[in-house]
Amino acid sequence: MFFKQLFEPESSTYTYLLACEHTKQAILIDPVASEIDVYMDLLEQHDLSLVYSLDTHVHADHVTGAKLLKERAGSKAVLHRNSGVSCGDILVTDGCLLRIGEIEVEARYTPGHTNACTSYVIDNMVFTGDALLIDGCGRTDFQEGNSGTLYDSIHNQLFTLPAETIVYPGHDYKGRTQSTIGHERESNARLGNNQTREGFIELMKNLDLPYPAKIDIALPANKACGTTVNVNAKK
Repeated sequence: MFFKQLFEPESSTYTYLLACEHTKQAILIDPVASEIDVYMDLLEQHDLSLVYSLDTHVHADHVTGAKLLKERAGSKAVLHRNSGVSCGDILVTDGCLLRIGEIEVEARYTPGHTNACTSYVIDNMVFTGDALLIDGCGRTDFQEGNSGTLYDSIHNQLFTLPAETIVYPGHDYKGRTQSTIGHERESNARLGNNQTREGFIELMKNLDLPYPAKIDIALPANKACGTTVNVNAKK
């Protein structure tokens, strides 16, 4: 399997490029619109054909590259059916399977940060978006966020994975690139060490987080698969 983790510094977003080495079919998880040229160069460099772009949720901190990738690479945009994004090409539900060559991608519905959050399991890896972060989790105070739902999602859909499963989050603000399910189960500052559901809800209620800086731009654009974004993309 071809695998590359990419980082967009302005929003501290991780994007993941995975491909079947036999068929050269590829997917991008959580692509950022401003990085389209980087993705296209990588696809060309490794002779890869992009089949799907997968968004783990409707982002509030950056604009998705789904539309631009569809235009330039011919890929299909994949989101959860609860995303409210009518331009999505494939709307997945819990347990849906996608395939690129010999690689199977399992969608696991993990709402709570937003109502459409989806994690993707591939072999011994899980791509958790903003639901489960390294030593943290997504906030729950906007976009239909619900702390109890997030707690249930993480415990039922993610913490039930094997301990050695590698966690690849949607963001990290301290330069960390990966964790494991076992480590997060034991040591996550918000959810680990047998944190109770009630304790987690109380903790999240008192975070007092600032309003997301780009939400007023990102949300409308992402509801349209990135339509309203202006980037200097190659034609």
